[in-house]
Amino acid sequence: MTGNEAIAQGAIDAGCRFYAGYPITPQNELTAYMAVHLAALGGIFIQAESELAAINMVFGAAAAGERAMTSSSSPGISLKQEGISYMAGAELPGVIVNVMRGGPGLGNISPSQADYFQATRGGGHGDYRCIVLAPSTVQEAYDFMNLGFDLADKYRNPVMVLADGMLGQMAEPLRLSVSGYRLSGEHRTPNTEHRKKWALTGCKGRKPNIIRSLYLAEGALEGVNLKLQEKYRAVLEKEQRYESAHLEGAEIILVAYGSMARIARSAMRRLREKGRKIGMIRPVTLWPFPVNAFPKHLTPNTKYLVVEMSYGQMVEDVRLAVDGKCAVKFFGRAGGGIPTEEEIIRHAENI
Repeated sequence: MTGNEAIAQGAIDAGCRFYAGYPITPQNELTAYMAVHLAALGGIFIQAESELAAINMVFGAAAAGERAMTSSSSPGISLKQEGISYMAGAELPGVIVNVMRGGPGLGNISPSQADYFQATRGGGHGDYRCIVLAPSTVQEAYDFMNLGFDLADKYRNPVMVLADGMLGQMAEPLRLSVSGYRLSGEHRTPNTEHRKKWALTGCKGRKPNIIRSLYLAEGALEGVNLKLQEKYRAVLEKEQRYESAHLEGAEIILVAYGSMARIARSAMRRLREKGRKIGMIRPVTLWPFPVNAFPKHLTPNTKYLVVEMSYGQMVEDVRLAVDGKCAVKFFGRAGGGIPTEEEIIRHAENI
């Protein structure tokens, strides 16, 4: 499957039964796949009239207790930011997929990682956070949809899956979960023990549920914000995820995520074949950023090289993680430029 198709199939196998989106390249295959296969399960697919409509439809479906998602690419995600802020403020779970393209502005349809700030810093208004997952393979694109929905439900919070045009378009072998829905038409009972006590399912003799992000009474909104910050602290403590390799004794440690991590890993292998002492950290959660990956390897002799398809966004989180205890260098390209193995090797050897 392509990454876009794997994301869609992963969402279906995770129990997603509501999708609302609006076409934009390079993620259109995801939308098209959901249009065909979600309907086969009796789920709801809506091609909305706009990105703004799509995210607010997801708000409504999530409020009713469904596992709901939307997807888009960079400028489309920008249009969804108000709705994402509303979901975070109302503590609604949902999954938002961004298959990043080149920017700023309308940009182009080439791969990019220049939406890191938007994803990890909230993107919309107010003090809120999205949990952000960054797959680097088609298999992870599939697997992270189940993880994303589980985390969204666990914390009642939006989760963003941050891919890019390269991962969305590439095709790789994929192992579907054993209990998953198959393209042959086999159906799975959705993994929804998630009949959610807080959801708006109709008041039938119980105290009514209220879902909102508007609090006008003096002090009420501050109380809500304090509750949200407590939740974010719990996420930061419990949900950091990363992959590392060859860190012990490394003089240079590469840091890269998503598709870029694949190229950086190949560069690391070639450098190690030359006898260079080089390792790598791949953040899997971009928020919470995996600061726990760094403390054991902060020495004056260690240097970090952050490689991104941007002009320096994740590098800021790496600098915060090392807290001035060692040097952090950066190499990146954007606007459709993709750092190559040879360029990474050259930068590492120059360091």
